[in-house]
Amino acid sequence: MRSYLGKVLKGIVRTRIKLRGEVPALSEYKKELNQTGVEIQHWFKEGLLLILGVISASFGLGGFLLPNSFIDGGVTGISLIVTELTGISLSIWIVVINLPFLILGFKVINRRFAIRSIVAIILLALAVHLIPLPTVTDDKLLIAVFGGFFLGLGIGLAIRGAAVLDGTEVLAIFVSRKASITIGDTILIFNVMIFCVGAYVFSVEIALYAILTYLATAKTVDFVVDGIEEYIGVTIISEQPEEIRMAIIEKLGRGCTIYKGKKGYAPRGVELKDTDIVYTLITRLEMTSLQTEIDKIDKQAFTVMHSIKDAKGGMIKKRPIPH
Repeated sequence: MRSYLGKVLKGIVRTRIKLRGEVPALSEYKKELNQTGVEIQHWFKEGLLLILGVISASFGLGGFLLPNSFIDGGVTGISLIVTELTGISLSIWIVVINLPFLILGFKVINRRFAIRSIVAIILLALAVHLIPLPTVTDDKLLIAVFGGFFLGLGIGLAIRGAAVLDGTEVLAIFVSRKASITIGDTILIFNVMIFCVGAYVFSVEIALYAILTYLATAKTVDFVVDGIEEYIGVTIISEQPEEIRMAIIEKLGRGCTIYKGKKGYAPRGVELKDTDIVYTLITRLEMTSLQTEIDKIDKQAFTVMHSIKDAKGGMIKKRPIPH
């Protein structure tokens, strides 16, 4: 199996080289081979997270919320309400209602993110429609808590895979950039409107349980994603700081700062070696891409990450995904 994957990897690299019309040296070919291997590893990891997210979200919908006419916030909540009103399958509405938001995602975030999200949402719709799931419980409290938990787990895993299962978040990003309102406040206002409609369509009791479902979903997403609305400060110590600096600028389009430092791991009396320390500020969704670029250059690089509550100025990117 390993030898087969190696052949596939080499074939991909050769194709890339032919498309560029270059004849690289052996060292450049090995470097290209290594970088392609790292990309494939990260694609596989992100794809696995998306699949697990879809499975969890479909279980929360099909096993808890949908059979009991419960609703949640966001596009999922809208889809559940419209399904109840029209009788048309939830799978269709999940795709149809999410589509305009994801088209907006091409402009607000990037093409790669939007394509992944479209694929994830289509997979979720297919899973809800094709996989028969038994109703786990009829207890309303358990439905609200555990339905929200599995749905939030799915959304969180999808975000870790650099995609979303709910296009409302993209709308919130767009509104926050056009108006003086935060992403969190935008989502809150949007969901309050959904819960009010839910109270009219279903009942006040169902709307109250929907708020509980939403809270369970949001807290689970927070737990899985670990604070996606915060910026991440990343300190990188590597033998190849210049290549990492250029990767951050050219591949991610972000800025960075270079600190002068000394390597401290040395016996007493030995002169400490100078080193350049790269520091950059990114959003959590960009963390996977940054780690991919670092691994391509130096897998032994020492990387320290810490949460930043807020930041302003420079080449800071707006937070791309809320919860």
